[in-house]
Amino acid sequence: MATINKNFRKLSAGYLFPEIARRAKAYQEAHPDAKLHRLGIGNTTEALPKAVLDGLHVKVDRLGDAKTYTGYGDEQGDTPLREALSGYYRDLGVEIAPDEFFVSDGAKADAANIQSIFGSDNVVAIQDPAYPVYVDSNVVSGRTGHFDRNRGEYEGFVYLAGTEENGFFPEPPQEKVDLIYLCSPNNPTGAVATHEQLQAFVDYARKNKAVIIFDAAYAEYISDDSLPRTIFEIPGARECAIEINSFSKFAGFTGVRLGWTIVPKELVAEDSEPGELHKMWFRRQVTFFNGASNIAQAGGIAVLSTDGLVQSRQIIAYYMENARIIREGLRSVGLTVFGGDNAPYLWVKTPNGMGSWEFFDQLLTQCQVIATPGSGFGAAGERYIRVSAFGHRENIVEAVDLIKKNLVISKENN
Repeated sequence: MATINKNFRKLSAGYLFPEIARRAKAYQEAHPDAKLHRLGIGNTTEALPKAVLDGLHVKVDRLGDAKTYTGYGDEQGDTPLREALSGYYRDLGVEIAPDEFFVSDGAKADAANIQSIFGSDNVVAIQDPAYPVYVDSNVVSGRTGHFDRNRGEYEGFVYLAGTEENGFFPEPPQEKVDLIYLCSPNNPTGAVATHEQLQAFVDYARKNKAVIIFDAAYAEYISDDSLPRTIFEIPGARECAIEINSFSKFAGFTGVRLGWTIVPKELVAEDSEPGELHKMWFRRQVTFFNGASNIAQAGGIAVLSTDGLVQSRQIIAYYMENARIIREGLRSVGLTVFGGDNAPYLWVKTPNGMGSWEFFDQLLTQCQVIATPGSGFGAAGERYIRVSAFGHRENIVEAVDLIKKNLVISKENN
């Protein structure tokens, strides 16, 4: 008799983004003439730059000729791409060997799959608010108890709350934990950790033989040169950290699908030797994954070329100008806004202590603007919404103008 993985039943209400889509669809059906402005899901909108397109076309053409056709590539990812990634990190002042990179089809899958090389009894600390995949993948793997709806938390997790008081980046846990999920620049808050803040986590992890899983998918959006773009800028991080990154927001590869994970050879867990976790992740990938598309990998090599970097960063600058427009517009109507300076997300405090979903509905019905309720990212996200800077400029301007014109904020207790 087949049985199910009952841990799926522990998952709290429907996944955040499908619920947003459901509410938006219901509103659209009731108001068929309304034009909805989507500032919610972080999906890129601008065309791929020419240098990247050229790289993709060259690979596609080669696949059309038996003399240059290629099938499966190198198991960890095409060697030229891993060498290019190594050079990219070298320009950041960090030495990562090409064979410490594992190329994948995106950071989201790696963020979920990486915990499979760790024991099911590991205690997990989650930066709160957090991208849902960190939480849900560990719930499904059986590392938690049930969801406490009163607290908005899972039993068994250690939550590291990011609040207005700590700049939305928490301090290391007081108790001993085994795995720590961090994201900087943070999705959803847009906060970026300093060298000192990351050093505190690295020191904690080394002392407690914990492993940090560090999501750096938005590192290219950091404009402040004083802020770290990789955890491996921090002394000691190679002994205790795994870094996950992606071309999705870096170069508009949300649909092309390409990312990478760095597992240093010095990395250790409490019961492992140096190099063992690296070998385990290698074994996991070659057993369960046949590699990213060789076409996508050719595009990744093109992104990391001189022209590719310049052109990709021009698109990033476009999105960050969107962020400035949104930030100034929301502040002009009296909303409190964080982020949007070193990340494409703005973290907006709801007025009058309003609930996240309640304010989501108000923006939808009054302004036809779709944002993302902060509570969908964890208990610490309640009374905030996330606004995304991804979008065509004319749509961004129109959405902000609608908010400025139509949003009604009660002055009571404001």
